[in-house]
Amino acid sequence: MHFNTLTMLAITILMAYFVKRLSSRVGLPIVTGYVLTGIVFGISLLNILQEESLQNLDLVNDFALGLIGFTIGSELRRHVFRELGRSILLIAFFEAFITFILVGGVMMIVDPGKVYQALIFGAVASATAPAATVYVIQQYKAKGPLTSTVMAVVGIDDAIALTIFVFASALARSILQSTHISVLTLLAQSFLEIGLSLCLGLVMGLLFNLLFRRVRFPDDLILGIGAFILFNLGIASYFRLSGLLSVMAFGAAVINLNPMLSNRSNRILENFSPILFACFFIFGGAHLNIALFPKVGWIGFVYLVTRAAGKIGGASAGACVGRAPAVVRRYVGLSLIPQVGVAVALAILVRKEFAQPMYGQAGMDLAVLVINVLLFTTIITEIVGPLLTKWALGKANEKGQGR
Repeated sequence: MHFNTLTMLAITILMAYFVKRLSSRVGLPIVTGYVLTGIVFGISLLNILQEESLQNLDLVNDFALGLIGFTIGSELRRHVFRELGRSILLIAFFEAFITFILVGGVMMIVDPGKVYQALIFGAVASATAPAATVYVIQQYKAKGPLTSTVMAVVGIDDAIALTIFVFASALARSILQSTHISVLTLLAQSFLEIGLSLCLGLVMGLLFNLLFRRVRFPDDLILGIGAFILFNLGIASYFRLSGLLSVMAFGAAVINLNPMLSNRSNRILENFSPILFACFFIFGGAHLNIALFPKVGWIGFVYLVTRAAGKIGGASAGACVGRAPAVVRRYVGLSLIPQVGVAVALAILVRKEFAQPMYGQAGMDLAVLVINVLLFTTIITEIVGPLLTKWALGKANEKGQGR
């Protein structure tokens, strides 16, 4: 049966209502229930949420990612970095680079003749999706050193993962084309993209604070915060920057310039963010195609296991080196497993870049393999990841502390 875009959106929101109630009763993280619902009603099974209509609703997903980025940025307070700053940076650095090295190294062993393939898999694996983790933290009203560390790490992780990906993809293209590429050029490209994304967010934060610092009415403030999040995303997209990083920097600028304004903005966003988050996760599940599983094979399993080992082991190592609190050292890695947002976006970028004729059949095979592996492993990480985050927050006694 074919539904138009608005009807499909209405069906999605109604499903989210029933899934939310059912998930709460059975003790399942709501985000896990949303992803499973998307799989059932998406292209894999019932095909009610169809591919064409899903593409028409990409704007909903973009806005949801913008809200997630703002939420992450709002956690990057100066006092948090003063208390946990060294450990946060070390955790993010260790978990991203150890995952890149571990996954890339294992992929080299699996297929020694394809260095370019190992580079891309390692780079994509280094990314951690903040959406699922942020939503679980909000659902259980968690607060404490583990929560603050995780929120900061998933934000910084995107900057590190994007830098790794720029290096890895450029080197992979060079290998496929048998050309030489300068390391200095790679450094300049990656740092320019990251720096401009952060600068855009900081400038937007300054303007927002200047224009809305005296605004008290929620109706006025919601118009301003919505417009500035969309400005960040739109300008970043036009100049091919990272919209997520830009909005994150915007949120960080607002919280540090005017904490009261940031807190009011977050409270207002909480009124309509459940609709956007529900659509984001249900649509994400609907995009996944179970029929692709046989094409993935054991490479997907190897990728899944080595990535989890890199995230958990790397985060724990960084926490130990950074002398983080004991509760952070024990549980921080368990909250970094989801990959549905940034990693899948990078996989789609790989498909666009490497499926071009200039890279030959090897580039086409790489593009197909990467997107299939990410689709396969995303289903597992989005089901298991929120459960692990919930368990870690419970063991850390931080659930309900933010009420």
